[in-house]
Amino acid sequence: MASVHISPYAGDWYPGESSALEALLEERFAESRKRTGSYLLSNPMGLVAPHAGPAYSGTVAAAVYRAIEEQQPAQVILLAFPHRGGLGRVATPDVSSIRTPLGDAAIDQGFANEFPVMPEWRVCDHSFEIQLPFLQRTVPRALITPLYVGSMEEPQRRHAAEILARAWHPGVVFVASSDFTHYGRAFGFQPFPNDRHVEARLRELDFECMDAASSLDGERFLAALERNGATVCGAGPIALLLEVLRRVPGAPYQTMLDYQTSGAITGDFTHCVSYAALGYYGAGSYALGNEDSAALLKSAEATLARLRQSGRREPVPAIDGSAALDARRGVFVSLHSGGELLGCIGNIAGRDSLRMDVAEMTLSAALEDPRFQPATSASGPIDVEISVLTPLRQIRDEADF
Repeated sequence: MASVHISPYAGDWYPGESSALEALLEERFAESRKRTGSYLLSNPMGLVAPHAGPAYSGTVAAAVYRAIEEQQPAQVILLAFPHRGGLGRVATPDVSSIRTPLGDAAIDQGFANEFPVMPEWRVCDHSFEIQLPFLQRTVPRALITPLYVGSMEEPQRRHAAEILARAWHPGVVFVASSDFTHYGRAFGFQPFPNDRHVEARLRELDFECMDAASSLDGERFLAALERNGATVCGAGPIALLLEVLRRVPGAPYQTMLDYQTSGAITGDFTHCVSYAALGYYGAGSYALGNEDSAALLKSAEATLARLRQSGRREPVPAIDGSAALDARRGVFVSLHSGGELLGCIGNIAGRDSLRMDVAEMTLSAALEDPRFQPATSASGPIDVEISVLTPLRQIRDEADF
């Protein structure tokens, strides 16, 4: 086993001096907080992080590592891959530590008895090593367990997923390293012209891939890539991650933490790479606390009272509660009088923050449900029920529930 592997990406893909690298990471974390807000879902079970140079994908990657920093897991199992190919299985790199400008990161070989151990020079790749400075910054005491994932057939993937799923317990988080669509002649992928619509078309392509990943079905995800041709470089690690997560207790739901393209950063879409940060959280991570629930009910009741008293359609947003109410979530509002339903309106994906959406849905339920007369015509008290949804998940049939 090599004692220390010096990462070749320092001074090339990111600054070679510790102070400059620390400053760059801090800038990216600050930009992430500005883009996505301070609120973080708790306890991710798995994540997808981009791996381009931090100057490009670092802001999106920071959304992943802010979640990891909040959780402080005991172990991070990082699924990477060699861009040069040639690996048809899962392998453990034969190295005890990797040196970056932030110091030496100890490397765990906890799966050496399950997967072959390969010399670091054969698998060394930025898909793993670009993640290291982020890990060193956010979870310096965590056990870092890298695995390089090659192109596998479904039976091999299923076998590897079963091994990894048995290793999961609270305190373990899986990270799949992948950039999304690589667009342009240099990548051999230009399915549509580089015109004023290219940004929207790239977004549509990337979101189709992400929607397929929400299924926690590796084969379904890979089939979507084959169908649309999207050049997602870490397809293997993502597919394996999905198969692992569907096997752990309480299979999680996917949330997009951030998304950006290099074209949006540089203004040049002729050579563009997409970056997505995805998180996978159990249903309990989406539950609202008592204070937040009370704030939403207060907002709905105040909105309904104003409508009934004045006839004015003016939402009363929730002003109390935590930053969780700033998130966009699917939500439905139901109005009842005794046992009679007066209206039920909502949206499944979230148009605005919960603070605003609940008030707006209350007005819609009172006035726009075509099945009922407006709730303003009802006499007596009206009960309000609010249903906040987990994210959508693609399924094949009822067996996926």
